[in-house]
Amino acid sequence: MRIYNFTDNDDVAIVARQGPFQVIEWKRDLSVDYGGAAGAYFASEMNVRRRQVVCTLDGKTGITVQAGAMQWTAGHIQATTGVKGVGDFIGKMARGAVTKESAVKPEYQGIGTLVLEPTYRHILLIDPAAQMGGSMTVNDGLFYACESTVRQRAVMVSRPSAMVAGGEGLFNLALEGQGTVALESPVPASELITVDLENDELKIDGNFAIAWTSGLQFTVERSGKTLIGSAASGEGLVNVYRGVGRVLLAPVSGPTFNINAGSGTV
Repeated sequence: MRIYNFTDNDDVAIVARQGPFQVIEWKRDLSVDYGGAAGAYFASEMNVRRRQVVCTLDGKTGITVQAGAMQWTAGHIQATTGVKGVGDFIGKMARGAVTKESAVKPEYQGIGTLVLEPTYRHILLIDPAAQMGGSMTVNDGLFYACESTVRQRAVMVSRPSAMVAGGEGLFNLALEGQGTVALESPVPASELITVDLENDELKIDGNFAIAWTSGLQFTVERSGKTLIGSAASGEGLVNVYRGVGRVLLAPVSGPTFNINAGSGTV
């Protein structure tokens, strides 16, 4: 099987590779009409471009994707639910209910090419074992795809107040084990700030953490020792990460944080 005018298209650049994943970026949007040409040109100049994840399946390891993220496949590829029994189904439903991720994520197996829906978000390729200390917890709605060797579980924040006050959910999705994970990010990898903690703490005023080592204790606390002190500082409550591990931190927030992950909306 050969595929032409896709990754070899003059308008396509391969911007990242890891494991079975390639991230391609469309340099220009040539499908716009006259009225949208100016907007498309300036969007491209500001690095607002369509990106897609291209997965190569070798018949050994499957690819798990966010529900609705598949655009097309070529080759001998079959989609399964990835459910391994009643107990596994109940566990996936419970995890999906608390992490705001799709309860059952389809798993694609076989030999061939799997292409995911385009997105204007940036794609991060991360190996939890090699880059995040074995297991990482990700912010709500950022999961896009992973190798099926990566295990998923729900983790609860240290204090329930985080659900309301810290801008985080009461539960987050944890990914652990060998394999590559693809995340949709509001900022490119080149802008991410990496903070390695050694029995230390990181305080963040806002929902800026993309992912963090699951072994870190995450909680929400007052920025000052007292309510009056917190009010005087103008910060109020902050997200706090303690222990030994890594935090990937976005330098800015914006409306891109609210784009639905895996929706394929462009």
